[in-house]
Amino acid sequence: MNELSAWIGRSETVVDTVGPTPVMALTATLDHPAVAVHAGTPLPPLWHWLYFLPMHRQSDIGVDGHARRGGFMPPVPLPRRMWAGSQFEFRAPIRVGDAVARTSTIADVTVKSGRTGQLVFVKVRHEVRCNGAAEAALVEFHDIVYREAQRAGDVAPSAQPAPQGAPWQREITPDDVLLFRYSALTFNGHRIHYDRQYVTEVEGYPGLVVHGPLIATLLMDLLRRHLPDAEVASFRFKAVRPTFDLHPFRVCGSRDGDSVRLWAQDHEGWLTMDAVATLRA
Repeated sequence: MNELSAWIGRSETVVDTVGPTPVMALTATLDHPAVAVHAGTPLPPLWHWLYFLPMHRQSDIGVDGHARRGGFMPPVPLPRRMWAGSQFEFRAPIRVGDAVARTSTIADVTVKSGRTGQLVFVKVRHEVRCNGAAEAALVEFHDIVYREAQRAGDVAPSAQPAPQGAPWQREITPDDVLLFRYSALTFNGHRIHYDRQYVTEVEGYPGLVVHGPLIATLLMDLLRRHLPDAEVASFRFKAVRPTFDLHPFRVCGSRDGDSVRLWAQDHEGWLTMDAVATLRA
């Protein structure tokens, strides 16, 4: 644990080309009608997650379906890994056909003690540039939390009621097919999203875990459904409580001027993700 801070400042750059097929695939997964995707079509916010996919060799994959710890990411010796939240600045459009480069840097590593034991928080800064531009089109901070294995007697985090009376609401059924399609689109091998035996018997969750980025994408998709012409300048989200495939959940939103409050809630009305988008005037 004491050596993890040595990873702060480590950096890597990966390149990709924004192709149309992932855009069409996520359009279908989010249940939108099929549309033609031509060169120059701007990506909706967060759809850059369809690119820069992790291409680890099969022999480098660990028991949880992620790449073994070490290399660019610090080798945190804790078994459970979750996407805790992200913050974004959308500075310029990323378009189909663009040659893109993402530079990732370990911005911080923090070790803490919590109610369920040790926790490690890793913050990664991503900058995406298009077609060799000097300025980033997108800046993202990605917060990852590592936790100890589930133990008998662990107390679940206290639940927080979601806001009531949202003017925007959509119910989502997180079935196995939806979770599989999103895992496939993002080349995410993490077994908590598709291997029910692993997630319940090894990691101790009651069901398959709905991807945090998928819920964030659904929140942004809700905004786009109600404000199709709006331009998003910034966005941030925080995962408050895990969402499982056992029940439908809701994505909700409310606009106040240039600020849009977005959140997800489970079938019991508990807040599971909290987010804010700022619209460009």
